[in-house]
Amino acid sequence: MKFLHSMIRVKNIDESLNFYTKLLGMKLNHKKRLEDCELYFLDDESGCCQIELTYNDETPEEGYQNGNAFGHFAFEVKSLDDFTKKLHDLGYEYLYEPFDLNGKGSKIAFINDPDGNEIELIEKVVW
Repeated sequence: MKFLHSMIRVKNIDESLNFYTKLLGMKLNHKKRLEDCELYFLDDESGCCQIELTYNDETPEEGYQNGNAFGHFAFEVKSLDDFTKKLHDLGYEYLYEPFDLNGKGSKIAFINDPDGNEIELIEKVVW
């Protein structure tokens, strides 16, 4: 069995596409129109993982509420210093600033996407 993608509903497709493509470097693979929504499939840079952004024709004005079971998406970054510059240049802020995870040099940080979904960023130590 092969994992294909995770899907999230978004309130504003333009804001979400900008966030996931410009900030996180994902690429729009394809989109598909269904009867009541448009699906946008985004690939990570390695092509192994995909997120589906679902933009419903009738979106609640206040957006969607996450349940208490969802935690976060996680992305590996080469340099949190470089990512921080890009983050601020695009007008975003950290939810939790970068910090050393285990005392061995690996760092993590958290941001929110435009709909409030948490994104973990991980800079791994290369030995």
